[in-house]
Amino acid sequence: MLNEIQILKEEALNSLKGISSLDSLENFRLEFLVKKGKIQLLFDRMKDVSKEEKPLVGKELNILRKAVEEKFNLLKETLSKAEESSPDIDLTLPGRKGFRGTNHPVLQVMNQMIAIFKELGFSVAEGPDIEDGYHNFDALNFPPDHPARDMQDTFFIESDDQELVLRTHTSPVQIRVMQSQKPPIRCIMPGRVYRNEAINARSLAEFHQIEGLYIDKKVTFAELKGTLISFSKKMYGENSKFRFRPSFFPFTEPSAELDISCFLCGGDGCRICKHTGWLEIAGCGMVHPNVLKAGGIDPEVYTGYAFGFGIERVAMLRTGIDDIRLFYENDVRVLNQL
Repeated sequence: MLNEIQILKEEALNSLKGISSLDSLENFRLEFLVKKGKIQLLFDRMKDVSKEEKPLVGKELNILRKAVEEKFNLLKETLSKAEESSPDIDLTLPGRKGFRGTNHPVLQVMNQMIAIFKELGFSVAEGPDIEDGYHNFDALNFPPDHPARDMQDTFFIESDDQELVLRTHTSPVQIRVMQSQKPPIRCIMPGRVYRNEAINARSLAEFHQIEGLYIDKKVTFAELKGTLISFSKKMYGENSKFRFRPSFFPFTEPSAELDISCFLCGGDGCRICKHTGWLEIAGCGMVHPNVLKAGGIDPEVYTGYAFGFGIERVAMLRTGIDDIRLFYENDVRVLNQL
C-alpha cells in the first residue's frame, strides 16, 4: 500500500508538470481529486489495511493529498492569471481604420435651419410631445368635426379626465408661447410630431417639424414671404426657384404653401414631385384671429404670421435621397451623406 501511494504521488506530480492550460488542469482534477478519483480510491482501501499499518498508511495518504492539492491550486492560480492577461485580439493583424461618429442627417439639417432662423432674429421654444386636445386642436381653430381629430390622422392616448394625443404638429407650442409672452413674439418651435398615416416614400408616421411664429403690430403677408424666401435662399442657394400657392389651414387666414423646384428631375416631373416639377417644403399664412384670441392676444391690435417646415423633406432636398424611409433604416451609407 505504501508503495502504491508513492507511485501515485510521483504520477500526479509529474502530470501537473506537463499541464499548460486550464482545460488540461480540469481533466487532471477529474482524474485525481474528485470523489471517485485515484487518490480517493486509495482512501477507500484503508478498511483493508491492518491495524498496525493504518496509522502510517493514513499519514502517507494525507501527505499525498495535501501535496497534490497544493500543487494543483498553485498551478490553477498561475494559469488563471496568465489567461486574464493574455489579449483577446490577434496582435499580428493589421490595424483597422478608425471611424468617427456623426450626427444624424435629420438632426444636422434641423440644427442648420435653427441657426439660419436665429440669424433672422428668431428665438427657440419647445413644448411637450403629449398634448391635450385644447392646445392641439381647439386653440388652433380646428372645428369639432375636423378630419385631423379622427383616429385615421391622430394617435390618441387613453385618459380618464381629458383628451390626450401625440401632437400632430408643433403648433401647440405657439399657443403656449402666446399665453406666456407678450408681443412682439418671434420664435421657432422645432420638434418631433406624430400622425397616424401610411408610411411611404414621401411620408412617415413619426417625423420632425420646425414651425415659426411672428406677432407684432402691423405684421404683413409680405413680411412672411420675405422671411421664408430669405431662409430658403440661405438653405438651398441664391439661385433656387420658389413659388407660393394659395392653401387652407384652420389656424391661418390667408394661407399658402411654399414650393421649391424638384431636386431630382430639375422641374421636368417625377414620382417624388408627383410629376409637377415642384416639391412642397412649407405651409404658412397669417395667424387666424381666433388663434390670437386663444393665445390671449387682441387681434384688433396685433397681427402675425406662422409657418411650418417638414425637416425630413428639407433633408431629402439637401441629400438627394428619394425615399424618406431611408433616414431610419440605419444604413451607414445614407447616414454619412451629410
